[in-house]
Amino acid sequence: MVAMGSSEAVLQVFCGAAPFIKSDLTYPLGSDIKYKKKGGSKAIRLFKCSSSYHQFPTIPTIQSERLKSRKFESYSCKCLNAESASGFTTKNENGTWFVDNAKEFNTIQETGHPPNLLGLEDDHKLKKENESSLSDAIEKEAWDLLRESIVQYCGSPVGTIAANDPTSSSVLNYDQVFIRDFIPSGIAFLLKGEYDIVRNFILHTLQLQSWEKTMDCHSPGQGLMPASFKVRTIPLEGDDTATEEVLDPDFGEAAIGRVAPVDSGLWWIILLRAYGKSSGDMSLLERIDVQTGIKMILKLCLADGFDMFPTLLVADGPCMIDRRMGIHGHPLEIQALFYSALMCAREMLPPEDGSADLIRALNNRLVALSFHLREYYWVDLKKLNEIYRYKTEEYSYDAVNKFNIYPDQIPPWLVEWMPNKGGYLIGNLQPAHMDFRFFSLGNFWSVVSSLVTVDQSNAILDLIEAKWADLVADMPFKICYPALEGQEWQIITGSDPKNTPWSYHNGGSWPTLLWQLTVACIKMDRPEIAARAVKIAEERLGQDKWPEYYDTKKGRFIGKQSRLFQTWTIAGYLVSKLLLADPTKAKILMTDEDSELVNAFSCMITSNPRKKRGPKSSQKTYIV
Repeated sequence: MVAMGSSEAVLQVFCGAAPFIKSDLTYPLGSDIKYKKKGGSKAIRLFKCSSSYHQFPTIPTIQSERLKSRKFESYSCKCLNAESASGFTTKNENGTWFVDNAKEFNTIQETGHPPNLLGLEDDHKLKKENESSLSDAIEKEAWDLLRESIVQYCGSPVGTIAANDPTSSSVLNYDQVFIRDFIPSGIAFLLKGEYDIVRNFILHTLQLQSWEKTMDCHSPGQGLMPASFKVRTIPLEGDDTATEEVLDPDFGEAAIGRVAPVDSGLWWIILLRAYGKSSGDMSLLERIDVQTGIKMILKLCLADGFDMFPTLLVADGPCMIDRRMGIHGHPLEIQALFYSALMCAREMLPPEDGSADLIRALNNRLVALSFHLREYYWVDLKKLNEIYRYKTEEYSYDAVNKFNIYPDQIPPWLVEWMPNKGGYLIGNLQPAHMDFRFFSLGNFWSVVSSLVTVDQSNAILDLIEAKWADLVADMPFKICYPALEGQEWQIITGSDPKNTPWSYHNGGSWPTLLWQLTVACIKMDRPEIAARAVKIAEERLGQDKWPEYYDTKKGRFIGKQSRLFQTWTIAGYLVSKLLLADPTKAKILMTDEDSELVNAFSCMITSNPRKKRGPKSSQKTYIV
């Protein structure tokens, strides 16, 4: 009972965070996913399992069959009294107590009974318990779905398929293991202490790395990682009673648009480092084939070319945005992943004679890339005003407007949208062109990898808070903002019917971005931002059957062509929950700027550009 005087009352509400319940689930025995190749004249290079030549014929199985018979429950709070206790107030001048629904309670003097404050307190506790129960149920379902998406190769798990949607009759390539899509799945397994699937994924994709793979009549650069691969079960030549399993990689030659993936190798290096830091298995990182794989990716990215910038020059659609969206040139997402991969590789490459030249080139590129992005991609209200007052047609080494940006390029929406506090990295920079759109993944990963300064990192999170209604709204998180509309959409996307305004890559909302937001917020010691976004997503993801993306400005509708049971939506949610439960585990993904980079960066700011003319120095080979 709660004692209360006739003139005052004390209302205490206890709100606790939902506990994280760990499970000891293991891989399902029946999770093999195999495919038969019945024919075809196209010549492809397949990675074969040498241990499978004496297997008996097996019947291909797809785990989505198990999903078809499964009933997904819609969890909701069924507490009838929970909302009635949301806003208890003090008594009015007549001595009457009120709650939100304006229902009156008599005072002690009139009835001899005090208001039921304990009941209100219990209602709050019950509401919290229901929310916790809902969260636990969603997490359990997510883990079940993630494990059902596991692909087996020769009896071992090697990855997760992109989507396991039993309602879709058109599979396309969603039944394949994508490198970029597996990253959140791999991180989730690492955080749970399940290392085998990540180790297998790293080694098998390494053996698929490009050596002589052709795309039409052209060959991609040596070291290119595939966008995806598929496990196939095919009959052995000359023996119809035996089969073998093979890995069939896709380097983009079968993808829509035929775009080679630039981000696959970068994500592979990031996951490799996370595996080593999480598992403590340094033997994998020290293997000759793994070290060779790292060097091949770096040599491909650091190769000399005609480009004058330290950023990577790429075609449209080489990353998460894999369709025409006007990101060709030097898109932020690739630059942030490039910087992160260089930082991770530097930790894993041994300082030996064979790697000395590569490490030197890597360090030079890190300094130049960091300077370039921080100085020329950054915009806030102050920088925007500087651009507004730019002079053009400047010819000198000391030019302020180095890329000949015309002030009229500043879009009207940005003038009103830019908050007084906050800033971000723009989407792209080329001669006479700045893409002012906000791209989420690139900004998140710039914080995680220390590509931007501490002040800039906090400014990015400040902007997210200030523009929460635009970037998060009813479903986090906008892949980019704003969407291309009207004639601009027609010209830039080629009238792409899938990328209509506020849909898919053109301003759609992607729940998988939650895990990258979470890592960035934890790094800056502001996890409450991520927790708020996760709570919003949690209210809908399970009910909506884990869609790939959401449409409309506020993310209210499931995407027009959105796949259900999208694996990286599921995995992104799980990684966010695991990291918020134990933020110290996020260190496996973070990189910190060291003193050498800071010193080199300071020297570049204070140096005179004119002194860089003439023969190249062996110590400074970067270009600013």
